This record gives sequence, structure tokens and C-alpha cells, in this order.
Amino acid sequence: MQQRRLGKSGIVVSEICMGTMTFGKQCDRQLSFRIMDKARDAGVDFFDTAEIYPVTVTAETIGHTESIVGDWLACHPRESVILASKVAGAGHGWWNAPLRGNKCALDRVHLRKALEGSLRRLKTDYIDLYQVHWPDHGMRAEETLAVLDEFVKEGKVRAVGTSNENSYGLMKSLWSSEREGLVRYETIQNNFSFNNRRFEDEIAEVCRREQVSLLPYSPLAGGVLSGKYNGGGFPEGSRFALYRAEGERQRIMTRRFINEKSLRSTMRFMDVAERAGIDPVTLATAWSKQHDFVASTIVGATTEAQLDPILAAADMTIDAEIMDQLDGVSEDVPYPMG
Repeated sequence: MQQRRLGKSGIVVSEICMGTMTFGKQCDRQLSFRIMDKARDAGVDFFDTAEIYPVTVTAETIGHTESIVGDWLACHPRESVILASKVAGAGHGWWNAPLRGNKCALDRVHLRKALEGSLRRLKTDYIDLYQVHWPDHGMRAEETLAVLDEFVKEGKVRAVGTSNENSYGLMKSLWSSEREGLVRYETIQNNFSFNNRRFEDEIAEVCRREQVSLLPYSPLAGGVLSGKYNGGGFPEGSRFALYRAEGERQRIMTRRFINEKSLRSTMRFMDVAERAGIDPVTLATAWSKQHDFVASTIVGATTEAQLDPILAAADMTIDAEIMDQLDGVSEDVPYPMG
């Protein structure tokens, strides 16, 4: 498993990161342990979680994922694992209603409570990478960064990052860090896959010039690039089968990931994979990590077997001819996810 540095920090991680948002809902504690064990045995040393996981967010399950990860982490040498977690973000978001009654913000009180809760559930005294899950452009960036800077100085956090951010927000935060002498965002965790290449339009150039690493999530476009949704079916137990039964917001998200253009793009993607003799899941994971602005690709699983084609991408480099074919698909079917 190859290693890459997170931004300008001293932290080096595996090119594949084990995401955990299914742990505590689609995956029970025992299955979650087996998935993490399998990833670690394959050379994955980077694990990502969040205070609101598992997804979708409910008052009953918030924090369960961190607790599961914490129990697993307690069985391994702490220094052998690079651990990332996320503070939920601004209180006006839909995700926070079950968390703190829509009263939280990226201020000192909320950030302190969030970090203390995560450290307690994760059974550790520090988090390697602490990320803002959703930005709040209504707050002064300096306020948030000042508290994150305190966390780093106290040794409770090694580095910080952001997530679901745009180029304006990232540059504003980097400028504030430089001006005020505060800790900077070393990473950005955004949706990025073959079916969603919008990151390349603008933010990728910010990452290159400012040495901020992308940690792409949903490299399989929510599982769509595996082909499981081809033909319009929703396999039992799949993410979007569950989403369709969980409210209007989830149904809107489902339509974003699964629509005529995304399925057409997926079919073309799978044609390229078949001609190349590569499993589409392996190809999608390898494609994600084969970008100069990417440090580690965040993957997910609900079974141990799902990890096999993902991990097969660890040492794969896609040749130029196949990359050109994939670019051709994107030109013919631009912006499949809108």
C-alpha cells in the first residue's frame, strides 16, 4: 500500500482510507470489526469517521460509529492507526437537528463539546485529523480556526481539515490562517468520483497551488459505478434502497446519484472496464487515487467481500490509453450528477 502526505503536515497515510459511515446501522459491531481488521491487514492505516455517523442521521444512532471505532481502536496500538473524525458544523443544517437541537455552530462552545465527545467515544486522547464536516460561511473563519489552533497546541489534534467546501471557502480559510498565524486546513473531504468530476473544475487547482490534499469520498458514486443499479433496480439493503424509504431529502439525493445520465455514464464506464479486464469497482477506486491532488481515497463497505475489488486497486496504475477512454466518456456524458 503506497503512502502519501496530508497537505503540508507531517502525517503520512495509506492511499486508501477506510470510511465508517455504515458502522452501527448497515453493519453491526462484529461486522464492523471484521471490515476494519481486513482493511488493516491489507495495509490500510487511515480510518475516517464523524460524530454524526452512522448515516442517515437519527437521534437514536448519532455517535454509534465513533463508539464502534473506539472499541476497535482500543484493541490496537494507537500509533499504528491514523484516525480522522469530523465536527458536524453549523446548526442550520438538516444533519444537526437530532444532534444538538439545531443550536450548534462552529464556535468555541460547540467545537469544544464536539471534540470532547469524539475523544470519549473513540477512547483516545488525540485525533490525527479533525475536520469541519460542513462549513459555515456566515461565521468569521478566524473564530473557527482559532479554536482548532488551540486543539493542535494542546495536543488533542495533530492536523485539521475541512469537508463539503467550495473554492471560496477554502481560499478564505487559508488566507485567514496565513494572516492570523493560525493552523491551516491540510485536507478537504469532498464528493469526487468518475460520475462527479466537478472538483476538477476549480477546487483542484486551489489544492495544487496551496498544497491541500483531497480526501475524496464516494469514489463509487454511492455504489452506482459498481453497476448494481443498472436497469433501474434497487437491490435490497443497498444505500439508495434504504434512502428511498427515509424521507424526501434522501429521495432527492437518490435522484442526484441515480438518473438517466448517471446510469448512461456508468454503462460506458463499465464498457471500458470490461474491455480492459478490470473489475469496475477496482477501476473506480484506482481512478480516484490516480490524481495528483488526492492523498487518500475514502472507501466504504457493508460486507467483507466488498473490500476485495477495492483493495485490488491499492497498487494499480491505470495506463494512459484507458484514462483517455474514460475522459472520452466524461466528454460525451458531462456532469452525470448535475
